[in-house]
Amino acid sequence: MEGTSKKINSNIPEILKKYKAIAVVGISDNPKRDSYLVARFMLSRGYTVYPINPMVKEVLGLPAYPSLSALPYPVELVDIFRKSEYVLPIVEEAIQKGAHAVWMQIGVVNPTAAQKALDAGLEVVMDRCWKVEYLNHFSMNI
Repeated sequence: MEGTSKKINSNIPEILKKYKAIAVVGISDNPKRDSYLVARFMLSRGYTVYPINPMVKEVLGLPAYPSLSALPYPVELVDIFRKSEYVLPIVEEAIQKGAHAVWMQIGVVNPTAAQKALDAGLEVVMDRCWKVEYLNHFSMNI
């Protein structure tokens, strides 16, 4: 697992720059929830956002999809706002979908899922906030 930990979170600035089509899994339609706020920020920065949540029809004026596999568009990055124990099937779906990276938000830690993603050639960020990292690396662009 030593090599794994060095690969996780190692390319954050590059991931933020190159992956523009983002599926946000576990997004909420509640404007006070972090998933909503992060996705809104992504949109304001020119990213394409695909809301993934089987419990809602629309978020931020965008249609929501019940799962990654139901999404009719290619996705580059899968940003995960789900409890750690639910991450592995999402990562498996991301691999099947052809994603290039998975991003597990703050508090979302699943080393097994991270390793599976790495083994499939995906880049992995774990236990980090997409918006915070964007601001840390690109605050001059605000």
